Amino acid sequence: PLSRNTVCCICLIVLACVCVCVSRFHLRSIPSTHFKSSTTQVHNNNNNNMSRITFYTALSILLAAPIQGFVAGGRRSFVQHDTSLNANLRMDSEGDFVDIDLSKALFQQKQSSIGMLQTETLVEKAEASLGMPWKESIAQKEDEDMLLYMPFWEWHMAFLKDNLTNLKVLPCKGGDTDFSLNQNDKKKARIVSMCFSSDEYSKIRMTYYDAGENTQVFNAVCYPDPSYNLPILGIDLLAFNRKKYLAIVDFQPIHDEEKDHATTFEHILEPIKNSYESLQGRMSSKFYDETKFFSQQMLFSRFDDENIVTQELFPAFTQYVQSHLELLRSTKRDESQRSFVRDRQTAYNDYSAERDPATGLFAAMFGKEWAHGFVHEFLFSHAKEEQSQEETKTSIGILGDP
Repeated sequence: PLSRNTVCCICLIVLACVCVCVSRFHLRSIPSTHFKSSTTQVHNNNNNNMSRITFYTALSILLAAPIQGFVAGGRRSFVQHDTSLNANLRMDSEGDFVDIDLSKALFQQKQSSIGMLQTETLVEKAEASLGMPWKESIAQKEDEDMLLYMPFWEWHMAFLKDNLTNLKVLPCKGGDTDFSLNQNDKKKARIVSMCFSSDEYSKIRMTYYDAGENTQVFNAVCYPDPSYNLPILGIDLLAFNRKKYLAIVDFQPIHDEEKDHATTFEHILEPIKNSYESLQGRMSSKFYDETKFFSQQMLFSRFDDENIVTQELFPAFTQYVQSHLELLRSTKRDESQRSFVRDRQTAYNDYSAERDPATGLFAAMFGKEWAHGFVHEFLFSHAKEEQSQEETKTSIGILGDP
């Protein structure tokens, strides 16, 4: 390509030629009688013609500067908008020029936007394939909002899509059984589950159980990537006959001592828990030992006032979920701990699977075999999931084989 100066010189020469031609045209257009007039008149005409030539020549010189600026400016504009791999932009940073690979930056920004859009679209497709979020209960009564905990599901889904890196949908499978959806039309009960992974979490599972007014359950567990020696986020919210309610939200420790984690965390939860008086209860030892895999700042409550769900439980739940992700992002990864942390997460799974009180409920609704597989092969199968994670990850394959 021609240089900027070369282009300007060519333009200047062309303009000069045009001006000379215009001047000669004016000379030739003067009637011959003018040349037969007195010597003074001819002299005056010649002066006028020379003035025209001088005027057009000066005009061409004056136009050269804007043309040069236009060419230079056009070139700068082109460089700034060029998306080729060689496009670069020099920016003045407090007097020092910094070279920026603009095309690479634009490409990365575009790819990031496309990636976020694709992730959100794929997750939404996976959710929609299961009919989620449900708008009515399987045992819907007219003009009643039966799905008590569906706002928790919807908020959590939106949080995952908006905040996690490389969010992927995982299949909800154990062996040959797909646990993503089951329904008992006769007993008016259904259950739906979704499973995800991201850079921050190796496994996130969410389950919603709907049996109309009889039972509503929202359950979720988020396992940090094993490079984080940190607690597991556990959520279990239940409602029975719209009269009795049970809520548990906790950073579930994977060690007996808080100090054995990569960082302490109960001080983060304490001010949140203290803000909600109704969520400061103590669990019984009927199913679990509260000193094992439960923190001192666990949100726990049995209550019969449904207003607590919206006024206290929901805001506390969102704060715990947000704080857990903030804890991960503020903690440095340690790859050398991966195997050790995975073993502790497996111990958590084994303990929970043996004591999960929901197994009986699922067996009554969907059969013993399905219930056993659901609890042992899906809900608490984190060890198996971790070992075959790269094989089971899929863009949408919630129904696909691992």
